Amino acid sequence: MRSAGKGRLGPDEKEQMKLRIKGNSMRLRVSPSEMTRLLAVGRVEETIHFGPEEDAKLTYALEHAEHAGDMSLRHQGQTITVVISTRDAQEWASGEQVGMYGVAGADQTRVELAVEKDFACLDKGEGENRDTYPHPQQGTAC
Repeated sequence: MRSAGKGRLGPDEKEQMKLRIKGNSMRLRVSPSEMTRLLAVGRVEETIHFGPEEDAKLTYALEHAEHAGDMSLRHQGQTITVVISTRDAQEWASGEQVGMYGVAGADQTRVELAVEKDFACLDKGEGENRDTYPHPQQGTAC
């Protein structure tokens, strides 16, 4: 739950991985603290609850696996997981690369995947840009 101050988190709250679904595409945005957790434990996930029923939820996750090949998508029950290789996760975390992109499925089941670093918004204040990567264009004139 968000605290009363817009864009500010309480002491027991954490930033949440962002999910965007548009048609047959899915994008995850990962903060620096989530990247640290991903590398340390192999998985980050968030759950959105639509109601009080146990199955009225959607969990979305990003994980890395040593033997994973190309980026893939796993769906089981109310959970969708994007899987990347451990090597790709490590290179992405330590490099300048904005994101990783792939495709899962084919034909009617084709889903375009994007996993990106969550950059600070140029038009937001410091409180709303907490736990984000510095924007590449920060400090440049438009």
